[in-house]
Amino acid sequence: MEELNYHYKYPHPSVTTDCVIFGFDGTKLKVLLVERGIEPYQGRWAFPGGFLRMDESARDGALRELQEETGLKDAYLKQLHTFSDPHRDPRERVLTIAYYALVRMQDVAGGDDAAKAAWFALDEVPALAFDHDLILRTALQELRRQIHFEPIGFELLPEKFTIKQLQRLYEAILEVQFDRRNFYNKMRHLGILTQLDETVFHSPQREAFLFKFNKEKYDEMKHKGFRLEF
Repeated sequence: MEELNYHYKYPHPSVTTDCVIFGFDGTKLKVLLVERGIEPYQGRWAFPGGFLRMDESARDGALRELQEETGLKDAYLKQLHTFSDPHRDPRERVLTIAYYALVRMQDVAGGDDAAKAAWFALDEVPALAFDHDLILRTALQELRRQIHFEPIGFELLPEKFTIKQLQRLYEAILEVQFDRRNFYNKMRHLGILTQLDETVFHSPQREAFLFKFNKEKYDEMKHKGFRLEF
């Protein structure tokens, strides 16, 4: 009998990674869910994830799952939390290392499970499998905290965007309403946006400039202890 490479006399849990994938459709913040095809929780919705392979790190496993589910090879991915309730998986003792990813919805091509994957607005998310309801709440709390310190909003928008699109995104994440003029003045004053010589029409009568995120300026401000306040 072949000797196992990973064999210990002490009980040890299995490890999975789960990824909360956020997208923005221009109005609402959404999450990508996959319908489970097997037990446990067959037919229930859950976050993309899977068991960690012996030859990969947790981040590599999360990136692999992200690519399989969305077709994305490069996305904003951040470790969230380790969930370790002994009863979170009815099959066996399973720890999961959760991540959240920020993607542009138009870039998501779908992978092997594309036929069983769908975007859900936050107010439309059904009861989830395992402890994924808790994972979602934790991810939202972290997203709303990080938006004050990291340019996470720009990962969800097209490369070129209007101030109105940016405002809608921040309102969707923070669940607040901003005064249009105050928001515009604050974002322009920060200096982290570069106005382009390009415009789009919100309506036949209203034209708006397009902007890009100025990462160099943001990194400079962050080095000085920048915090975005509203």
